[in-house]
Amino acid sequence: MPAEKFIPFARPTISPAAIAEVAACLRSGWLATGPRAAKFEEMLRAYFDTPHALCCVSATLGLWMALKALELQPGDEVITTPLTFVASLNTIVLAGGTPVLADVDRGTYNMDPAKVAAAITKRTRAIMPVHFAGCPVDLDAIYALAKKHRLRVVEDCAHAMGAEFKGRRVGSFGDVQVFSFHPNKNMTTGEGGCVVTRDAKLARRIEIQRFHGADRASWKTQPHPEGLSEFCVHVDTVEAGLKSNFMDLQAALGIHQLPALAGFNKKRGALAARYLQKLRGIPGLSLPAAPRYKHTHAWHLFTPVVERHAKVNRDTLIVELKKRQIGAGVHYIACHLLSFYQKNYGWRRGDFPVAESISDGILSLPLFPLLTLRDQDRVVRALREILG
Repeated sequence: MPAEKFIPFARPTISPAAIAEVAACLRSGWLATGPRAAKFEEMLRAYFDTPHALCCVSATLGLWMALKALELQPGDEVITTPLTFVASLNTIVLAGGTPVLADVDRGTYNMDPAKVAAAITKRTRAIMPVHFAGCPVDLDAIYALAKKHRLRVVEDCAHAMGAEFKGRRVGSFGDVQVFSFHPNKNMTTGEGGCVVTRDAKLARRIEIQRFHGADRASWKTQPHPEGLSEFCVHVDTVEAGLKSNFMDLQAALGIHQLPALAGFNKKRGALAARYLQKLRGIPGLSLPAAPRYKHTHAWHLFTPVVERHAKVNRDTLIVELKKRQIGAGVHYIACHLLSFYQKNYGWRRGDFPVAESISDGILSLPLFPLLTLRDQDRVVRALREILG
């Protein structure tokens, strides 16, 4: 018999129309920021019903720019979760802040608002909730804390494109949200991200930061010889910035991915529901739980946890799945267990026990719109064979 095909844990869905758009962009000669990038940002503003949607090369740079715009001072604290990709913490450090961690809820893997409340000090400047795997954080509780203590909220929405909290689209309300368009996310532009906000002042700071600290908007308002471009060398640099502008090549994908997002997420949701049904009762495997409030899960990831009493541990399970031509991931090792953060912030195992119990056994199973039911059944069958 021929060997079974490999099932990756993630795979983007790219339409022929999107491929044709990329080819047309290449033929146009305009590859960097141009008309397609402008069109994609306009589509995002409409999607989120927001005045400001600023695309950038990655969600990591988006988080950094959003935090940088808050003008964090030495000693300023930003509270986030230990159960996240390390970029969440890295951007806090690189923006000049001090990361403070609040443990998570065992069922949803999202930060626990009660633990956030306990972590707030006189030095706290912002809260960075992470919508883990696309499951919305309890935003009512987070924003109530922010209002009470006069804090900013920068939502890490890397997993949450298309998620809803109590009937409202994540990104359509609140302070600042940062989304990712990485290839394994719910929609992709190859690489890329977007900062969404209703704060005009903060949006202006990000606009300057994402292109070398250049104040191109001020150039447009000044008298200048007719015909000179806004890219003229006379554009002033008002702060030290990085280069994080979004390319038309990326937007060529995005303008076709965004209209398809609802369909992508519907398929993800159906596959996740099927996992929840078919994996129930497997010894040593616990499944993610839904929050009690009304929400729409984006299902960026499907992440069961291999418990300590399971027949095999998580790492062995990944090896056994790979032998069966099935890919799996680990999202994530809790950040306080990483050497940089242990060395520089003194965190140790035992500091955030709930996040650790999830991190030690968490497993990302194949989940993407092109995953067939037959392939999903292979994944389920393999888990039952291995875990017994």
